[in-house]
Amino acid sequence: MSKINRVLIVGGTHGNEITGIYLIKKFERHPDLIQRQNLKIFTLLANPEAYAIAKRYVDTDLNRSFRHQDLGNPHLTGYEAQRAKEIYHTFGTGGTQAADFVIDLHSTTANMGLTIILDHKEPFYLQLAIYLQNRHPHGKILYSRIEGPDRPHLDSICEFGCTIEVGAVAQGILDATLFQQTEKLVQTILDYIETHNQEALQNSKDTLTIYQATHIIDYPRNESGEIRAMVHPQLQFKDYQALNPGDAIFLTFEDEEIFYEGNSIVYPVFINEAAYYEKGIAMCITQKEEVF
Repeated sequence: MSKINRVLIVGGTHGNEITGIYLIKKFERHPDLIQRQNLKIFTLLANPEAYAIAKRYVDTDLNRSFRHQDLGNPHLTGYEAQRAKEIYHTFGTGGTQAADFVIDLHSTTANMGLTIILDHKEPFYLQLAIYLQNRHPHGKILYSRIEGPDRPHLDSICEFGCTIEVGAVAQGILDATLFQQTEKLVQTILDYIETHNQEALQNSKDTLTIYQATHIIDYPRNESGEIRAMVHPQLQFKDYQALNPGDAIFLTFEDEEIFYEGNSIVYPVFINEAAYYEKGIAMCITQKEEVF
């Protein structure tokens, strides 16, 4: 594949996820931290208006605003819709400062630790995942493509990209350890890209552990659509841990346990993510895979 020459690092796609925001501010104060000899690095605070009011978004979720049909829709005039168009026409494929690779920085209230979300299983991404996992052994690789080909996420604006999720951390809060881990992971991704461009990568034959997203589970609801159960205490903060058929998954407000009815062991992630209540998502179900 061709070289990656221009990398865009994004923070603040969600205005209350401030790890990425303050990391972008740090990179802008100290550009030498991300400087690489043969790379042009851009930084972007994606949603400044949401950050100014300390909310996830102003009108709608920016990280669900990048479908081609939405970018080309003149009737979508909300703040995030317009912001998505600005970002795409600047840094997206064919843009005025088109990036080749996007790193989108996020945080989560779920206990995801250090998670790298990738959308493809092409050799470039598999080698990236192995490179990252060897240098960040506690990190997890999540493949999240469960939607159609026209993805709505910011990291889809150009040919290559990834999303970093770190947690658990409350919205609007900085956690120094997670901040440092995120910074180191960004540095490692830049190192990988630079090594790839120099054709100095060794084809690794290491086994790669990945978590493949398959579907989502909503909270149990009553006839009015209101939540009638919570994530079970035995499952809370157990992201990436095995959930067996028959394990308790929810607990009603009347203390009735609800059990997982699947036929195989799965590995939930984004368990009880605060921002996903409005999306009808209690957790995302994944299957654990070993890739050779």
